[in-house]
Amino acid sequence: MAEIQRTLVLLKPDAVQRGLAGELIKRLEQTGLKLIGLKLMKVSEALAKKHYSAHEGKKFFPGLVSFITSSPIVAIAVEGPSAVELVRKVMGKTNPVEAAPGTIRGDFGVDIGRNLIHGSDSPESAAKELAIFFTPAELVSYSRDYDRWIIE
Repeated sequence: MAEIQRTLVLLKPDAVQRGLAGELIKRLEQTGLKLIGLKLMKVSEALAKKHYSAHEGKKFFPGLVSFITSSPIVAIAVEGPSAVELVRKVMGKTNPVEAAPGTIRGDFGVDIGRNLIHGSDSPESAAKELAIFFTPAELVSYSRDYDRWIIE
């Protein structure tokens, strides 16, 4: 059985502005991942800089900060077997032009700068990023009756 993991997903301003939040959450849930935290929020400049700190000093850093703070986002914490890898598969490649049909970016994106969704790239990043967007009290542990039909 795959390791149960938690990971962060952000539905970026373009996803919210285009009215895609419900569809994108649905796609995550349909994989069998469990929502354990969910909130609509406006990202402050300080929070954006903390989230994108690995890119600080790069040419595109100011644009990242400007975009993520431009409109509300939906922050989502999900849990499930191999959650980090599964979310990244559902999202598709970063550049929507290269993303496979059936992935979020492949179906809804056309521009790398407006690629709708962020997902942590490793379990280590997921732990750090979840702590940036959620307090421990905001993450809810629970069981679902149908988990036995998803997880062996």
